[in-house]
Amino acid sequence: MAVKIRLRRMGAKKAPFYRVVVADSRYPRNGRFIEEIGIYDPTKEPTVFQIDEEKVQKWMANGAQPTDTVKALLKKANEAK
Repeated sequence: MAVKIRLRRMGAKKAPFYRVVVADSRYPRNGRFIEEIGIYDPTKEPTVFQIDEEKVQKWMANGAQPTDTVKALLKKANEAK
């Protein structure tokens, strides 16, 4: 089972916000997921990115791979600290 940390799109048309979830890579983008670990809202000023660092570390230690977008968001969040 290939597990990914990825974004799940929520919200209305032209007003998206995202939940950061851990999901099997075979499921659709907005389909079944294992655990929700954060949120990302690019429509707010400044953008909102909240994530549970402990859960991210736990899942990555267990072999979950973040997508390119999530990897960039995590990097940006770590630089802001």
